[in-house]
Amino acid sequence: MKFSILTFGCRVNQADSLRLEEDLRRRGGEPAASSEADIVVVNTCSVTATADQGARQAIRRVARENPAARIVATGCYATRSPDELASLPGVVRVVRNDLKLDLDEILGPSTAERFGDGEGPCGELLQPGMAGRTAFTLRVQTGCDQPCSYCIIPTTRGRGRSLPVAHVVNEATRVAQAGFKEIALTGVHLGSYGRDLDVPSSLFDLLYALAAIEADVTFRISSLEPMDCTPELVDLVALSGGRFAPHFHLPLQHGSDRMLRAMRRPYTQGFYADLVVTIVEKLPHASIGTDMIVGFPGESDADFGESLDYLSGAPLSHVHVFPYSDRPGTEASLLSNKVPGQVVRQRGAALRQVGATLSARFQSSQIGSIRPGLTLEDGTLVVTDNYLKVRISQGHARNERVLVQLITPVTAVTCMPVQIGSQDETADVGVDIGRLDGTPRARSDRHPVRRVIPARRNRPVVQPR
Repeated sequence: MKFSILTFGCRVNQADSLRLEEDLRRRGGEPAASSEADIVVVNTCSVTATADQGARQAIRRVARENPAARIVATGCYATRSPDELASLPGVVRVVRNDLKLDLDEILGPSTAERFGDGEGPCGELLQPGMAGRTAFTLRVQTGCDQPCSYCIIPTTRGRGRSLPVAHVVNEATRVAQAGFKEIALTGVHLGSYGRDLDVPSSLFDLLYALAAIEADVTFRISSLEPMDCTPELVDLVALSGGRFAPHFHLPLQHGSDRMLRAMRRPYTQGFYADLVVTIVEKLPHASIGTDMIVGFPGESDADFGESLDYLSGAPLSHVHVFPYSDRPGTEASLLSNKVPGQVVRQRGAALRQVGATLSARFQSSQIGSIRPGLTLEDGTLVVTDNYLKVRISQGHARNERVLVQLITPVTAVTCMPVQIGSQDETADVGVDIGRLDGTPRARSDRHPVRRVIPARRNRPVVQPR
């Protein structure tokens, strides 16, 4: 039985799709292109009307190119509006989010029997490159208890639910033992991790536990709400010796406090600006990205100008811009004073131009620095710890750790392999370890590798090695 999984939207969906693929392989399934698969799972997103449209178009394309395929729709769109997707050609099942990882729900009884119970034919079930991913995306939390006025996701994902710390540690260890060297930690409201557990915990507690894993693995923290990015958490990343990548994604959504209140975002632009400055002071090489919404109901020229003014001078590395989209059932969809579509498009284009300038500035600021990274694809593409993607010459395989010195914003030369958690006391991980001409620093000039070790009251103690 051949299967294909098409994934739309956020990293949470990517994590769910990875889990589905592993389970389908375990049941004997063989991954294939959607045009050749017996069953096609479409994992949908519904954050905007454009996301809905993309899912519908993908389903119609599969039905046209592969009329014999049985299409299963799941994800947020399938949860929000199941009847819409059930009416599309080729769709045999619509599975809501809370059941999407149940194979019997995804496959249906007769198809599940045809898949069987044996090991898959593709060798190792979990290995780098599965689903085209070199890094593994691990969902540690889902759901949200703090709805923004424009967001449908609390309805489609439900209340916040976290996996226990021990479960996440075991899963991360299993993934690392399978050969993955980078794990992206994700959740719908990642910063709320642990609040719902029988024994309450926190994202800091989880990261602290993951820091102690004895494995060659780096963790990349997915999107965090600004109010959840605490000084304690920033310190943990800064002092982790490379265990946690210096990469933050902190959605601002708007530069106007008036708009933030209307969106029900529980912080101000000033709070956000101070947070970003604090991160840059502690992690000068950190990549910091953000999301921005344009055209929220009632957004005036002055409101938009505040977004434009703040972003233009902010030490951010990338900006994702989203045009506001009415989501039926949300508070914002009932608001009047909608912004005309042409104005929304113009404002979006203006912010994207600012974002392109910020990205170019950050990339240029990194020229000459030496960063640890991981090879992707055929080994000639590297993603650095601070989320730059650069090309190197041939000679490396996929999923190798390397140190690269950036020579242009998009190209680099390799310096040496690197291992997280190495016992070599002269190793430096995640810091500027060389001079701009590539010669090593004297030992006295270097920062020692530092690792967070267990301490009382969940406070990190940082000890040179």
